Amino acid sequence: MTPAPWALDMVEAAELIRRKQLKPSELADSVLDRWRAVEPLIHAFVSVDEDRVRRDAKAQDGRSGGPLHGIPVAIKDIFDVAGWTTGCGSKAMSDAPPARNDSAAVARLRAAGAIVLGKTTTHELACGVYTPPTRNPWDLERSAGGSSGGTGAAVAARIAPGGIGSDTGGSIRIPASHCGLVGIKPTYGRVSRAGAMALSWSLDHVGTLTRTVADGALMLSVLAGPDPADPTTLGRPPAPRAHISDEGLRGMRISVLSGSPFDRIEDDMSAALGRVTAHLEAAGAEVTEARLSELQAGLAAEFSIVAAEAASYHEARIAGRASLIGEDVRGLLETGLLLPAAVYLRAQKTRRVIQEAFRRLFTERRLDAVIAPTVPAKAQLADQLDFQLGGQSESVTQALVRTTAPFNLSGLPTVAVPAGIGVFGLPTSVQIAARPFGEETALRVALAVERAAGPVGMPDLQERPGK
Repeated sequence: MTPAPWALDMVEAAELIRRKQLKPSELADSVLDRWRAVEPLIHAFVSVDEDRVRRDAKAQDGRSGGPLHGIPVAIKDIFDVAGWTTGCGSKAMSDAPPARNDSAAVARLRAAGAIVLGKTTTHELACGVYTPPTRNPWDLERSAGGSSGGTGAAVAARIAPGGIGSDTGGSIRIPASHCGLVGIKPTYGRVSRAGAMALSWSLDHVGTLTRTVADGALMLSVLAGPDPADPTTLGRPPAPRAHISDEGLRGMRISVLSGSPFDRIEDDMSAALGRVTAHLEAAGAEVTEARLSELQAGLAAEFSIVAAEAASYHEARIAGRASLIGEDVRGLLETGLLLPAAVYLRAQKTRRVIQEAFRRLFTERRLDAVIAPTVPAKAQLADQLDFQLGGQSESVTQALVRTTAPFNLSGLPTVAVPAGIGVFGLPTSVQIAARPFGEETALRVALAVERAAGPVGMPDLQERPGK
C-alpha cells in the first residue's frame, strides 16, 4: 500500500516530486493534515502559516527545482524567517518585530526549493534540555529533549520530513536520541549561524534533524558552505556530498569511548552501544576502546563558557527584562555576568586541551571515527529533574549534557543515529564523531549503524487514559 505523502522520508518525497509523481501541493496538503491531527498532542510548533505553505507549494507544481524542491521543513524558533517574529521561546522576546530577512540557513533551504512549514518550539533562549510544552511522540508523558525539541517532535511525529536546530551542548543530538531521529552537529564553522540567535558563539552549531541518515546528508549538503556574514565558515573545505558512500566499513578504524563521562549509563543505552559495536566489527571495521581523561573536565568548561558568552550576548536583555526570563535560564545568565574572567579563560584552555586530546587520539591510532552513547538515559518525564545512574542521583541537565558536550568543545562533526528500541519501548541512540570536516565519514558509519539496527518505526501517538 502506498504511504500517505506525510509519511514519506525526505529523499523519497524529493524523488517522487522530481519524477512528477507527487506534486508539492499534494505533499503540503498531506503534511498540513498531519499537523492538524497530531499537533494538539505534541505541541511542537509556535506558528504555522497554512495559507503561505499552500501558496508556496502551489507555485512549485509542475516546475523543476533544487534538491529540496517542494519539501516542507521545520525551523527552530531561533532562526529568522522573513516576516515572522523570532521568539526564542521567551517572553522577553515577545515584542520583537518581524524579521526583515531570512537567516542564512533558511535562505539556503529556500534556495534549494524547500518550503517553510512553520517555526518550532525551543527551550527558552535555546538554553536547556527540555522544550515545554512539547511532548515526545513516543510517550506523551515524556520530554522531546531540548533545546531543539520542537523540531525533533515534529519530525518524529511525521509532520515534517526534516528540520533545522542548533546544538551548543547537545541541543540537536539530545532530541534526536529521545525521539528516534538522526541528528547532525556538523564541524564548527561548517554551517552559517548568521540570522540565528546566539547562545554561545564559540560553541554554537547549526544542524539537522531527520528520520534517516540519507535525509540528513541531503539537508547538510544544502546548508553547508561559506558565508561572509559568518566568518567562521570562510576558508573551509567543500560542502559534503548529498549522497553517502556505500563502500561499507571494511578497513576503517573506530574507537569506542569509555570511562568518564560516558560511564554511568542505563542498561538500555549500554546494550545498544554493545550491539552497535558488534555490528561495526561484523562489517569489517577494526574496533578498539579508548579513554580520554581530559574529558572529565569538559562539563565544567562547557557550562562556564556558555554562561559567560550567553550573559554577554543577552546583557541588555538581562538589565531591562530579567523578570520576563524563566528562572532556570535567568540564573545561568546572572551567573555568567558574575563569572570571573579567569574562570572563562581556564574553561577555554580546557577546551583546547580537549581538542588536542581528540587530535592526538585520531592521529596516534589512525582513527576514522569514534563512537559513544548519545545520552546516558532514555527520555526524561516532562517534570523529571533527576536521573538515578550508577547508584547516584544526577540532574537531568547535567546527565544529558555530559555525554554530548565533549563534541561541542572539540568542534568535531558528530552524528546521532538510532540504535534500536529499548526494553521500555523508547529509542536508543549512539553518536559517531569524525575528524574536523569529516562529516562524510561520520555519515558513512551512521549509515551502517542505521542499516544494522533497522528502522525504529513510527510512534503511535496514543494519549494515555486520564492524561
